[in-house]
Amino acid sequence: MSEGLHPESQPGVEAITILGTGPAGLTAAIYSARANLQPLCIEGEQPGGQLTITSDVENYPGFAKGVMGPELMAEFRQQAERFGTRFVQGHVKRADLSTSPFTLEFSNGQIVKTQTLIIATGATAMWLGLPSEVRLMGKGVSSCATCDGFFFRNMDIAVVGGGDTAMEEATFLTRFAKTVTVIHRRDSLRASKIMQEKAQKNPKIRFMWDSAIEEIIGEKEVTGIRVRNLKTRELQELALQGVFVAIGHQPNTSLFRSQLNCTEKGYLLVEPGTTRTNITGVFAAGDVADHVYRQAVTAAGTGCMAAIDAERYLESLE
Repeated sequence: MSEGLHPESQPGVEAITILGTGPAGLTAAIYSARANLQPLCIEGEQPGGQLTITSDVENYPGFAKGVMGPELMAEFRQQAERFGTRFVQGHVKRADLSTSPFTLEFSNGQIVKTQTLIIATGATAMWLGLPSEVRLMGKGVSSCATCDGFFFRNMDIAVVGGGDTAMEEATFLTRFAKTVTVIHRRDSLRASKIMQEKAQKNPKIRFMWDSAIEEIIGEKEVTGIRVRNLKTRELQELALQGVFVAIGHQPNTSLFRSQLNCTEKGYLLVEPGTTRTNITGVFAAGDVADHVYRQAVTAAGTGCMAAIDAERYLESLE
């Protein structure tokens, strides 16, 4: 690394700042720290990302016996710190990407200026808002069939939602579950016709229309749900072992939507095959730009890409 790339060459200006400490942000930190860029990593309101609320992670490579989500993220962080990543906790309330160096302003008034910015703020799963849902998170309540479906072999489970995501999750879960009950607030699905037909033809899937979960039952794990029919007001109790909430994700991009190109749903757009956004020097990694895969391993991969993209950009400034 040449002296021109060292962050201290511009006093008061970071060479690289990373927003987010999930798999994408911490992988970007590891790679940029090993490139001698001394990255500054800003922890948001949920340090470690969604894996901190995940119990067993069995599909991350390198952990043959599985690993607890919080433990995995702790390992990520320690590895980033080992190479010199600096961490600061706080909420960024304003970002000015109109001129370089970019300016980030924290809610406490602190200012950070940076030559490059990697946005790895992730996406937040939308939940039902039930106290029992929070209490049983990771104990039978999930928002990711790909991540957790394996744990529900030969069990009865429910999927909440009526869009494409819900139908995809329900269909995928039939590989493992004994039965899948789709619970939807309306009397018809919002999913595309092909996804509807696929789910409705599956013998393991049944539908509860005009219905909403009022409570998820269980102490240490899910044992059932209470469902109310929104038209008849009838309350029904179902015995089951898992609840998958599939009512969508919200990318954490509100800070940038007026400055960066986004999809209709707010996911950041990047150039194909890169992590570059429409503003030179600003990169996006992980679920903040990925509405398709949303896996820890794919997020980590794009975190690596973002660090390399940022490093190459800084090299071009010499």
